[in-house]
Amino acid sequence: MRKTLLGLAALTLALASPLRSAADEGMWLLPFIEKMNIEQMKAKGLRLDAKDIYDLNNTSLKDAIVIFGGGCTGEVISPNGLISTNHHCGYGSIQQHSSVEHDYLKNGFWAQTLEEELPTPGLAVTFIREIRDVTPEVLAKVKPGMTEAERDEAVKKASDKIVKANSDAKAFKGAQVVPMFGGNQYLLFVTERFTDVRMVGAPPSSVGKFGGDTDNWMWPRHTGDFSLFRVYASPDNKPAAYSKDNVPYKAPKHLEISLKGYKEGDYAMIMGFPGRTNRYMTTYEIDQVLEQDNPIRIFVRGERQKLLWEDMMADPKVRIQYASKYAGSSNYWKNSIGMNRGLRKLDVRGKKAAQQAEFTAWVNASEQRKAEYGRALPLIDSAVRQRREAARIQQFMSEALRTGVESYTLGTTVNGILANQKDDKKAAEAIRKAGDAFFKNYNAPTDRKVTLRMLQIFADSVSAADQPSFFAAVRPDVAAYAAGLSDRSLLTDTVRFYGALENFDRAQWTNDPAVVAAASIAEKNKELAKEALAPAAKKFAEGHRLWVAGLMEMHPDKAYAPDANFTLRLTYGQVLPYWAADAVFYNYFTTLSGVMAKEDPNNPDFIVPERLKELYAAKDFGPYAVDGDIPTCFLTNNDITGGNSGSPVLDADGRLLGLAFDGNWEAMSGDIAFEPDVQRTIAVDIRYVLFMIDKYAGCGRLIDEMTIVR
Repeated sequence: MRKTLLGLAALTLALASPLRSAADEGMWLLPFIEKMNIEQMKAKGLRLDAKDIYDLNNTSLKDAIVIFGGGCTGEVISPNGLISTNHHCGYGSIQQHSSVEHDYLKNGFWAQTLEEELPTPGLAVTFIREIRDVTPEVLAKVKPGMTEAERDEAVKKASDKIVKANSDAKAFKGAQVVPMFGGNQYLLFVTERFTDVRMVGAPPSSVGKFGGDTDNWMWPRHTGDFSLFRVYASPDNKPAAYSKDNVPYKAPKHLEISLKGYKEGDYAMIMGFPGRTNRYMTTYEIDQVLEQDNPIRIFVRGERQKLLWEDMMADPKVRIQYASKYAGSSNYWKNSIGMNRGLRKLDVRGKKAAQQAEFTAWVNASEQRKAEYGRALPLIDSAVRQRREAARIQQFMSEALRTGVESYTLGTTVNGILANQKDDKKAAEAIRKAGDAFFKNYNAPTDRKVTLRMLQIFADSVSAADQPSFFAAVRPDVAAYAAGLSDRSLLTDTVRFYGALENFDRAQWTNDPAVVAAASIAEKNKELAKEALAPAAKKFAEGHRLWVAGLMEMHPDKAYAPDANFTLRLTYGQVLPYWAADAVFYNYFTTLSGVMAKEDPNNPDFIVPERLKELYAAKDFGPYAVDGDIPTCFLTNNDITGGNSGSPVLDADGRLLGLAFDGNWEAMSGDIAFEPDVQRTIAVDIRYVLFMIDKYAGCGRLIDEMTIVR
């Protein structure tokens, strides 16, 4: 037990120590901010107490923050369940409701009454109702001398028991035990999920995506990146499946909205659900990211996106069908480009190497520490080397085949249905439902072109010995196979697909080339996992846990935040400009004048709607103007990452200043190493949001239900 106790002792000390640094790094867990952060938060200007932010027994700011969909953050901004989030977070839902006749992506959407708010099947929001440290319960059965497999099993059994005791599916109550610090700490998150969520408002993409891929991850920015939804509940205000009898949710807490704005140096904090950081990453992992993971993603997605974009620009229907797919792909394609640039420019690997050298010297100075932590870095090194080639093959299969070829994507779903549903009638019904969703956003000629390119890339990048078995039919003539797949598969044509469902023959579906390919890819993934990835993962988990525990013991006076893992966090800092490079200084805010200056009718990234130009020319800004202009976006030095999209940026009184939507190009390596001098959060100013709702859309009813502090 000594190893575990040492790790917990270091962790306890790290959690109890006051911050001694002026840096704003850290995505902090809410239950611990009273011990760890509140003193520095107040020194920076916070006027709230810790319990105003998180209180287990009373409503607090955390009750206004939600998981929006599956990967973003949203916030409640009225007593009637009105939710704001980013436009790019709501993009899939906006696209879901769009058609050539009702092109909400192009023209925007504004519900002028409750009755016009659009039910959005598949969309949900999740509230966090309780956060509790359950480390003692989870590790209670972990004993000295246990293997990693035995330790994992003990942790799993304890975690499952806790989850079961805190879940109630009928009440839409969920629970999750989440490891922190590489498994040195465990927290329980109890949730409440609402599945009747309706679309309320969205600006046109020329506002919500202004700047497009050109400006993505860049500053200065002028993007009105917001959309509005509403949570509906049963008449007794409980979560319920969609019903015409449901009513707007009466939220116990909503955010007040500030029109007072901000100035340089003002306090700012963000609450949300950052997806993933790797701040404890070693040089071994950085090498894999730089040399393998990012280059593969950049190349494969770049090739696919070229073909998608050509067809999207040529046909309005295809543009709508592929808008969400393209946006989802291009976001982390560009992020990967920027990350590699940042890692090299900021010498992140060199800094990590220095940290590892310090750690090694500290470990070697004590026989006891050698016994406890001496194998941490060698385990990580060995695990990365063991997994690297298998990870390369797996990534090419994922990027080029499983998600790159659309018929294989549907084939994966169909293969799963056939494997798990033995009743033919039920299997056919499930396949029909999957096809209905798939074909709504599918264009066969586009898929045909993309399929050929993706198969060519895979054939050129992965040796025959490492390819999934179905590729034996591809290798002799890639072009002929791709054409045959498009011409004959049930999954590439609606007539063939729905016709085959009328007289369901399981063998016909099982032997379809797209389903065969999907099954073969899945089998190859299992093989890679069994032979290399799973053994490496176990080795890595042990090394990483020891590495993190050792770091905390090496520097006991430093306060540590766990890596992001899509759990509710708080980050705090200030509104600040920055120097991007020698002689390149960026101010901390932009205005509507900048939108007009960027207008380019010949570039789809920089179209400005006529209505917005009219309002600008008339200076019809209402109460949202500052010095005769509308603030559009602003910067803070808050520590965020993907998943924080849509998170509220709050002032010293906990009032809404804007919505976080991006990071900046100069700090794309920030998920691995925080760079305080250049790392910035880009947010849309709430005054621009309100101006668009009020003046542009004429939706005064929404303004009226908000609590606005002027």
